[in-house]
Amino acid sequence: MNAPVIRADKLSKKFISYKKAPGIKGTVSSFFKRKPIEKYAVNNFDLTINKGEIIGLLGPNGAGKTTLMKMFTGIIVPSTGELNILGHRPSDRNLDFRRKIALVMGQKSQLWWDIPAMDSFLLLQKYYEVSEQNFKERIEEMGTILNVTSLFHIHVRKLSLGERMKLELMASLLHNPEVIFLDEPTIGLDLVAQENIRNFVKRYHEKTNCTLILTSHYMQDVLALCKRLVLIFDGKKGYDGAIGDFEKILGNNKTVNFNFSNSQNIEEDFWKQYNPLWNEDSTQVEIQVPEDEVRAVGLEVLKKYPITDFQTEKMPIERVMKTLMENPDILRNQKTP
Repeated sequence: MNAPVIRADKLSKKFISYKKAPGIKGTVSSFFKRKPIEKYAVNNFDLTINKGEIIGLLGPNGAGKTTLMKMFTGIIVPSTGELNILGHRPSDRNLDFRRKIALVMGQKSQLWWDIPAMDSFLLLQKYYEVSEQNFKERIEEMGTILNVTSLFHIHVRKLSLGERMKLELMASLLHNPEVIFLDEPTIGLDLVAQENIRNFVKRYHEKTNCTLILTSHYMQDVLALCKRLVLIFDGKKGYDGAIGDFEKILGNNKTVNFNFSNSQNIEEDFWKQYNPLWNEDSTQVEIQVPEDEVRAVGLEVLKKYPITDFQTEKMPIERVMKTLMENPDILRNQKTP
């Protein structure tokens, strides 16, 4: 069996800041005595990822996602624990390791702002020592798929956010990395641009079988690309498993939406037992129904109320995430590998 591409064992990162009293007196006293404040951004984190996997790394703001990504790419050094990626310790930042990985951050650019993208591509070609033939082939292929060949010679600062993001992806993949870290790659993009980025990443993965870790606040990114989720809360892993199993954390309920021809009495006891969410004029309701009761409940509603339309779906993953972010203790009873 091949060794894991990524293995983190009891990985932790501790940051130390100092508390200062307000005013001049506080400033002067801080020169002589400072009160340290320790905070673990990542605490005792274990993770194993095999070749070709696409992992969704999710969690609320401040949970530790970005700190993990920076440790994975060697930008910051872990405080304790072991981290191995493709046989390398990332914090050593040796050239062989850097040739094997790529980091795409939706909020930061690696393209030079005041020159055309092609000039940045040529610099990256020299840095990663990509052969002329491979460089031309990759530029042509990715540029055609992303429909950006006409933008290669335009100054990056004159491009739209969506256009820049496509070129950022190209820049990150020119050296054909084995492991790709995508940190909010579609943030700020419109729906069409988001879908284009997702489709390109999916196609690239199918061709190269690269290993990919994705962080995103857009659940459509995760649903479209990932089969496995890893959740982090307060620096600790709260869940690690399949998306299908994740959806069942809050039970096997289904979401049922009913539309009515007129306003309904929302105080009826019948509705209260299903945690209803009503619209403003009480002509639409969303309820949570146990999967084995959906048929019976649906028939009862159809008999008693003026239904114009209804539909059922599994518990949306967005709602599961929202519920867990508001109450992470729910995960304490969940077993993780």
